Amino acid sequence: MQKRFFTVEEANKLLPDIRQEIEALQHIRNEFHQKYLELTTYKKRHPQQIAINTQDEYIFKMEASLEFLEMQAQMHVANIHSHGVQLKEIDPGLVDFPALINGEEVLLCWQEGEEKITHYHGLHDGFAGRRRLE
Repeated sequence: MQKRFFTVEEANKLLPDIRQEIEALQHIRNEFHQKYLELTTYKKRHPQQIAINTQDEYIFKMEASLEFLEMQAQMHVANIHSHGVQLKEIDPGLVDFPALINGEEVLLCWQEGEEKITHYHGLHDGFAGRRRLE
């Protein structure tokens, strides 16, 4: 697949969809963390279930739930990538949009909380190398 380059306008137009995907990922991450803690706490309190290798229904359901959440998260990440957008962080949401500025390949950079895209950085500069769009 050919690499997509965004204009600032195209990237800004896509931001509402990207925000929704990131919000979904944040919700899934929080739910995963909560269920994982519940499961590990349960396993610590019921070591006999693990020691005798029985099929504990609670453990089975929790592990299946965690696997399902992981699949949901992968779907949201794939949705972001399918647009040609690079997901850098889930919390805070941070994404890069490949772009060309003055013939140079750069990344338009958006961080959760920003109204629109106002910064970019070089391919290897990362967030710390952000520069304001002119």
